[in-house]
Amino acid sequence: MISIAIVVVSDRSYRKEREDLSGKAIEEWARSRGYSVVEFCIVPDEREVIAQTLRDLCAKNINCILTTGGTGFAPRDVTPEATADVIERYAPGFAEAMRHASLAITKHAMLSRAIAGIRGSSIIINLPGSPKAVVENLEVIQDALLHAVKLLQGQVKDCAHE
Repeated sequence: MISIAIVVVSDRSYRKEREDLSGKAIEEWARSRGYSVVEFCIVPDEREVIAQTLRDLCAKNINCILTTGGTGFAPRDVTPEATADVIERYAPGFAEAMRHASLAITKHAMLSRAIAGIRGSSIIINLPGSPKAVVENLEVIQDALLHAVKLLQGQVKDCAHE
């Protein structure tokens, strides 16, 4: 069982000016695969607030923390920087794979600054802020995500035979 935390990064959703749809799309995707969504929060586009939220979630040993929003070029898009402040090791293959697959759908995918990385036994992955793009990206990484969680939990002893 994978435990998942969802962090929606959006000033407008945080202020309740706009309904969150991306976080709900992640939650629906996760639950449909039998994953346990153990945390769901909405935070403003504030680097230190995002970073502290990620640190707190990692301290709870949640397997996978999925962020949505704040990965573009807008001045307040700081989710990748906040994530970089928190992670101990980068996991660039996730962001590379998501951008590569997304480029087949839209050339705007190259504007994504999403990153992924590891802190302790948790993996943090930045996802876009669009509900449609969130699901498309999760579909790309789902098999590797399951394997990554098993590796971080020490459940894989020999990757060559997995």
